Amino acid sequence: MKVLEFHDLSPEDSLKITFEGTFDQQAALETELQPFLQALEEYADEWMPDVVNGKRQRKYARAAIWKALEERRDENSTGLGLYRTKWPALDASLSLWFPPLPSELRIRLKVQPLSFFAEEGRCRKIADMVRDWASHYPVSHVAGHSTADKELTDSPSFGRDKETWYRDGFDKIYEVFWLNVFGPKLVEAVGRERMLSTPAHRVEELPNGSVLLVLWPTAADFASDGARLAQARAHAHLRPDLDFNTLLRTLRERSAALAPVEPRFHPDVAPLLSRVVDDCAIHERQRRIAELNLYQPPEPDEWLPASAALPSDVADPARAREDYDTLAEHLVALMHSKVPSVFNETPQSLTDVDFQFWHEDFPTVFERQNIDAHAVPAIGAYLGQVMVRNLGGQWIPRQKLEEAQVRVGDRVWLPFVRAWRYMRSRQSLLDSSLTQLYRVAERHRG
Repeated sequence: MKVLEFHDLSPEDSLKITFEGTFDQQAALETELQPFLQALEEYADEWMPDVVNGKRQRKYARAAIWKALEERRDENSTGLGLYRTKWPALDASLSLWFPPLPSELRIRLKVQPLSFFAEEGRCRKIADMVRDWASHYPVSHVAGHSTADKELTDSPSFGRDKETWYRDGFDKIYEVFWLNVFGPKLVEAVGRERMLSTPAHRVEELPNGSVLLVLWPTAADFASDGARLAQARAHAHLRPDLDFNTLLRTLRERSAALAPVEPRFHPDVAPLLSRVVDDCAIHERQRRIAELNLYQPPEPDEWLPASAALPSDVADPARAREDYDTLAEHLVALMHSKVPSVFNETPQSLTDVDFQFWHEDFPTVFERQNIDAHAVPAIGAYLGQVMVRNLGGQWIPRQKLEEAQVRVGDRVWLPFVRAWRYMRSRQSLLDSSLTQLYRVAERHRG
């Protein structure tokens, strides 16, 4: 079964629910998880998981749930993953901790795209599901919100150091999300009457003393000005020590940071920059697009007019070309598992190589001596081979690699010089990309 992986889909925001509760460790596990599964199966509908993942994948069924929990069980914990094979995508997990560890039931759930929750009926069902969970499993705080916007809040630390965050948890109202469950301790800290009078779309007291609060009818509309006003009003109501106008200004700034920006990348490096943007965290995506829209890569100068080409100074040019081919194969050997297209020696494979080196921050992570001795020659030879294969280029071998040239039209290009500049830093992977040099050579081949 091929599940939908978020990283294989177009980058979009998602609805993220974090649920941390406790459960009765003395009860039979099948009995204790009945409310979790019953609410999931009743309310999930179109985003219902169809795959259970333990040590292997199985089609969703109660029996598959028990099997996955059994095979993942260790001394103190167990867990499983829940996924979908069809749109919308789901990435969910259930984790359980047993004695001597404190009792904990943790649910992490993401559904992509967030736009799926533009319908009020779907949003009501997911709130009903969380209500049922929180009615059975005692919680301190539950949040359901846009993944991107939640990341902008610095949740769950909210600006605290790790020690403080681990010690105190969600001990006061740091943020009000689209969907919230406040446990009895938080409710009493705020004041039950104040909590139940919060200006919001839905406020419901649960049998165990928790309170469910839904700010706005639809989750997908969280960044609209109406939803932000509701969010600021609720937050200021629950935290009278905070200034409403300051809260609203911060929320509007977050909305602006997430507002879609149309990519207008430099055409020579647009395929590479699109990959760089897709690698960003979703909350940083629009800012990164805006930055890269302004980016102008330096014009490649690793070339000479064909009339100024250095003649070959090797005794056996055919043998030298075979050596370049061998060097290029070293890059294939290095990259093939992560970049399968490297076998193809195409312009697309150059972009794939560019992105993989950038993604890994290769020039910083690996030893400089090995990069210059092994990676640079392999990259230069591979770039030259792609130009020979796809642009009708011709090698002009030289004893010194940095002087070796590939003739394309009325220019000769210096692929090994480009490779050396390329491998200086992470930024130089963009400033001296293989993708750009190929594109410029292609334009000038005549």
